[in-house]
Amino acid sequence: MQDATPEHSIKITDPRTLRAYAHPLRMRLIGLLRSEGPMTATRAAARLDDNVPNCSFHLRQLAKYGLAERAPGADSRERPWRATAQSTAWDDDTDDPAMRAAADELNGVLLGLFMQSARDYLAVRGDEPAEWRAAAGFSDALLHVTAAELRELTEQIEALFSRYDQRLTDPAQRPPASRPIHLIQLAIPRGPVPGDDEETGRD
Repeated sequence: MQDATPEHSIKITDPRTLRAYAHPLRMRLIGLLRSEGPMTATRAAARLDDNVPNCSFHLRQLAKYGLAERAPGADSRERPWRATAQSTAWDDDTDDPAMRAAADELNGVLLGLFMQSARDYLAVRGDEPAEWRAAAGFSDALLHVTAAELRELTEQIEALFSRYDQRLTDPAQRPPASRPIHLIQLAIPRGPVPGDDEETGRD
């Protein structure tokens, strides 16, 4: 087992592990372990409205690929699981066809989970307090940037997010009125890749 404190990030570098991770329930399980801490398959099943054998199987699969591990229990009968890292990373710019295909598969699962999260929020939005309805929601912007500028912008956004990292693992750092918020980041190019003539402005 690793230390009690999970690593900040784990990077997946092979297509087999990417495909193993690209499963909706496995990604929800990892998200649950990261947001709520170690828990048993029984508790995870109750939180995700699934059955215990199914959650237990997928937790074992996550452990097989180094994404989850056993954590100390309150007694000898309790056998909780924990995530091995607070986030997962992988390369989207690889030239390896197998990695690119696996990354596309994983990104597709992620997108489905993001959309479901948004639908779940819309279903209960009417019951939210006015201050939270005003603070939360959806927005978009159209920017004209280069690939380098987009990467820089993404790094700046991630730096803003990182200001709140301590609150993920230390509840004492969370203000009394705080609650978990799912910030979803999408950067989607529109239109064709510009050619050399278009980039330089030549006729």
